[in-house]
Amino acid sequence: MAEEQADNDDPGVREYRMSELAREAGITERTLRFYRERGLIPPPRREGRIAWYDGHHLARLRTISALLERGHTLSGIADLTSAFESGRDAGEALGLVEPTEETPVRLTPEALADHFAGQVTPENLAAALDLGYLAVSGEEIVHISRRLLDVSASLVREGVPLAAVLAAGREVREHAEALAALFTDLLATHAAPEDTHRLRPLAKAVVDAELSLALDRRLSEEH
Repeated sequence: MAEEQADNDDPGVREYRMSELAREAGITERTLRFYRERGLIPPPRREGRIAWYDGHHLARLRTISALLERGHTLSGIADLTSAFESGRDAGEALGLVEPTEETPVRLTPEALADHFAGQVTPENLAAALDLGYLAVSGEEIVHISRRLLDVSASLVREGVPLAAVLAAGREVREHAEALAALFTDLLATHAAPEDTHRLRPLAKAVVDAELSLALDRRLSEEH
């Protein structure tokens, strides 16, 4: 049965012996053993004395190689791996009961590193997981909102540290929750329940206009 699995072409089901996996990943068996001992990849499936690895192991090894090429250390990758594995499952983090206008984005770890070059540290990753911006889905990462991802990446490119962006995001979250509570209470008092989603854009328009005016006032005070 194991031999049949080893011949399966489905990358999520196909299994490899150690030598096969090392060859597919472009590394030596000695390096593979080292990664396994360091906990950088999960343990293989054992069948007697034979260790079987699958497509998830191969994806993890390719991710490690990509992160090393981008300047990450093995110690840093180990920390990132721990942070990923302690993160919430994507279904839990993105399982919103109500409809949302935000579009989740699926990313590989190396794609996330490219968005925030040099700043995807274990601390920043843990903060993003805690905020619910990121969740883990198998070998991929899910960002809860493409708009938030794009804006965050743009701020980092403009020189704002990712840690500062995340700290600001936490404060914005608190204010946004308060504003959402204000408008849901307002609509619950003065509108029919079935009209809540229809009137939602009006609430967003008020917040957007007020924020725009507040920014104008702040910027005029500084000049």
